[in-house]
Amino acid sequence: MRRRTLLGSAGLLLAAPAIRARAQAAGELVIGFAMAKTGPYVSLANTNEVAVDLAVAEINAAGGIGGRRLRVEKFDTGGDPRQASLAVQKLAEDNRALAIIGPFSSSEVRVSFPVGERIGVVQMSMSSSAPGLAKPYKFAFRNTLDEGKVIGEVLAALVGRNLPHAAAAIAYATDDTVSKSVGTAVLPALFRERQVAVKGSVDFQYRAFDLSPQVSQLAQMRPDIIGVGAPPEAMVALAKELKRQGVGGRMIAGTTVADPDLPQRMGEGGNGALVGTTFFEGLNDRTRAFGARFAEAARQAGIARTQPNGQDASSYDIVLLFAEAMRRGGVTGDPAKLAQERTAIRDQLLALREFPSLEGPLSFGQDHDAVKPIYVVEASDGAWKLFETRHG
Repeated sequence: MRRRTLLGSAGLLLAAPAIRARAQAAGELVIGFAMAKTGPYVSLANTNEVAVDLAVAEINAAGGIGGRRLRVEKFDTGGDPRQASLAVQKLAEDNRALAIIGPFSSSEVRVSFPVGERIGVVQMSMSSSAPGLAKPYKFAFRNTLDEGKVIGEVLAALVGRNLPHAAAAIAYATDDTVSKSVGTAVLPALFRERQVAVKGSVDFQYRAFDLSPQVSQLAQMRPDIIGVGAPPEAMVALAKELKRQGVGGRMIAGTTVADPDLPQRMGEGGNGALVGTTFFEGLNDRTRAFGARFAEAARQAGIARTQPNGQDASSYDIVLLFAEAMRRGGVTGDPAKLAQERTAIRDQLLALREFPSLEGPLSFGQDHDAVKPIYVVEASDGAWKLFETRHG
């Protein structure tokens, strides 16, 4: 009798995870979040969690998905590619996530996308923008546009207004994947296409404090345009040094620097800079209302920056996109159907056409990158002003 009791208890212990999973499936749908709350992208990424939590709370308050609540399991990668790979594995295999928000950067997705592909789980980055990184995979998505498309539209807007563009220089960070790609491949190709003469380029480490040698070289080139590939901190340092040395030339850049407080941080040296972004808070009533909710949530979380950036809006929309795909795919969270329902989410994402996202009408192209509007904004007296809306 004692042996049967022990065996019965052991059987219950072994069955407990499956019982818990079935109970969870009845009331919750789990998504993973590979976030970068620490590390090199923190100024852009540390508020993405606020946006994700807002979206989840709004969906759950409206009744969830088919009566089931969304729940988010989180993993801080610190912007480290090795941790990003581990995050996807843990979220997919241990937490049984139906889909994963993130990772954040191009450096991270280079290693995490193959992991998710092997497992068969959708990942959707909110920021990765080095060209073509999702294209080789069936389960990899990016709610972003590659920097070639974004900066191309910035340059087109500048040329369309007949602003000075006869000569250009390039300044880029060598120790960040997307920044280096922008500096060595994207900008040279775009300038050639527009027949803008490139007078030269300078490079630096993105954490470099002193950019005076590089700016001295830029001064000798006398460019009309300075194409920048760098994180926000490096562009701030560049703008201030350009101002200090009295170097002219309008800076242009893409989503890597589209931080809401960047114009204020750059000061007068940043005036006139043109940047491409996929979110502009002042666009309409919906974006302004999101900005107000985001600001309140950020204050409650003790975060200094209370204005949402493009990556925050993208993160918010990823939750909405996953929720819509789950609704259309009839996702139930049944553990026995995990692989099937992960595939359904993928297929429904690909089928979406002009989804009414916060950022604007959104679809996915054959390369699994988002197709959505690009807002060209200009730094002016400490704030971004809408310069032009482009549709690629």
